[in-house]
Amino acid sequence: MKKIKIAFLSLLAACTMASCDFLEKEPYKIVPENYFTNESEVQAFLTGTYANLGQSTFYGNSYLVLVGGDDLEFYGGSTGRISDTGLICNNTTTSDAAVTNFWFNLYNGIERANILLEQIDNVPGISDKNRLQYKSEARFLRAFYYFNLVQCWGDVPFKTESTYSSGTVTNKDIARTDKNEIYKFIVKEIEDAADDETGGLLSAQELGYKPGRVSKSAAWGILARIYLFWAGEHNRDGKQAPAEAKSYFERASFFGQKVRTQGHALAENYWDPFIDMCSDKYNTTANESIWEAEFAGDGTGDVRSEGRIGNTIGLQCSDFSSLSNVVGKADPGYSYGFIWATPKLYDLYVNNGDKKRFTWSIAPFTYRRISTKNYLGIVGRTFENKELYDLVKSADWYGPKSYNYDGANEGQEYDSKVEQIGDVYKKAVAAGRERKDLCCAKFRREYEPTAKKNKNNTSINFPILRYSDVLLMIAEAENEYYGAPTPLAEECLKEVRDRAGIEDLTGKITSGDEFLKVIKDERAMELCFEYTRRFDLIRWGEFVEKMNEQAVQAQSGNNWNQGAQVAPFFNVTSTYQYFPIPDAEKSVNKLITGNNPGW
Repeated sequence: MKKIKIAFLSLLAACTMASCDFLEKEPYKIVPENYFTNESEVQAFLTGTYANLGQSTFYGNSYLVLVGGDDLEFYGGSTGRISDTGLICNNTTTSDAAVTNFWFNLYNGIERANILLEQIDNVPGISDKNRLQYKSEARFLRAFYYFNLVQCWGDVPFKTESTYSSGTVTNKDIARTDKNEIYKFIVKEIEDAADDETGGLLSAQELGYKPGRVSKSAAWGILARIYLFWAGEHNRDGKQAPAEAKSYFERASFFGQKVRTQGHALAENYWDPFIDMCSDKYNTTANESIWEAEFAGDGTGDVRSEGRIGNTIGLQCSDFSSLSNVVGKADPGYSYGFIWATPKLYDLYVNNGDKKRFTWSIAPFTYRRISTKNYLGIVGRTFENKELYDLVKSADWYGPKSYNYDGANEGQEYDSKVEQIGDVYKKAVAAGRERKDLCCAKFRREYEPTAKKNKNNTSINFPILRYSDVLLMIAEAENEYYGAPTPLAEECLKEVRDRAGIEDLTGKITSGDEFLKVIKDERAMELCFEYTRRFDLIRWGEFVEKMNEQAVQAQSGNNWNQGAQVAPFFNVTSTYQYFPIPDAEKSVNKLITGNNPGW
């Protein structure tokens, strides 16, 4: 583990204990003035404000079942498998645990930021530069948590003071504020925090391009994301675009372009940043990863900042965690494999000749195990076909960086009637008969730097923002603002497609509508399984339509092994464009009397 991460997460562990103990005291006993006495305590409390990102209610686990369902991915992997919480299986209620816990986690993060901002100016011994940096990070995090609230729930209670700021915790009910008013606050807070002259956020270069802490690049990139979603807010409400919506595209492009000046670049290979995340490293080949949710440890040692990336969303594998003698490639790491690709994603890759992103994002193989006297654990991989076997095993692919399962049957056709050792491939099937609903493979536990892997807990980080996302947001915003692809839009799209090794479309598309369609498909191929697609569909006004299309396709069974089981997951209504206000909130906040449409 790198020193920067050790320092950050050791502080996180200490802060989590200290700040949680502080926050869990009965409100009338809280005396914040006596807690914030020096710079170290401010740093610890700020780190605790970051910690909400990694909670099991957010990126640490449950975000998967909240926003993971879209037209490219579904919850599956076992016969009859249905999530009993979250929105992913189209069975949510207003008392849903994942929804409720996410709501309270976001407000907890906002509360922490509010407390810090109220107290920091009273703390002695902090330089003006550091004080401004801490305040700017807290302002950004508070705004980011509010963005998640409006993105999921729309109008929500809005406050910029801590619960106890008035000296009492009574009469604290808050009605919902119009989401557009909250958006105005969000963008101003982030713009101010990242301002080159008056803001306190450090540049990515000053942070060593280590994406665990918010940089100006992260702030500007998230601003581009916010402005794009705000520009499409009218779509989920079935309204005409307001006059100011067009200006939001200009702002998205503006802030995206600022990121381009900060020394970021795409890694040579699509899989490089993901191997880094799984290996507990940062940007070893290029400064592509801009902001990550941080995790460390596996739940058994002194550092308790573990997550479940790779375990819940990752390449499906059997459990050997109880067998201490099964290590290395015999135990690539247990994964439930909850998230699977739809045939739509499979076809997008094939139709675009996109073999690099295909073979990393969608599982080109399954692990094969044997339990005999001579062999225990995984003994090889079974590739879906010979072409995928040849690609992954070739010298210029990621194969040389992964476990190599050589053996007596290496390179042979798979035979289910005999035990085979080594990597093999399935017999070719007739065109159109291929299985296309394959497991997500983007987060692979085989790269975890630990001798023996824990069953469920991992140290794999999650990418909140990558440079490729910024490039595609610029391309989309430019096209939407000007009504046609600009040279800048084409340049940004070309950069992403060049890395993928697919056709350069520069000069070949002049229609704004056609260019937007290309961007939508490009975002699918580049950013699948990174929890952006559901919100993309919502802001484009396509969520219900595209989900329902997959319901029909799944029910048909064409290229789907799990189609009949998962078809109901896609049969959503417009209700699912918003989360339900939790019953637990309404029971204590009497100024919230209604709910979102359909709930």
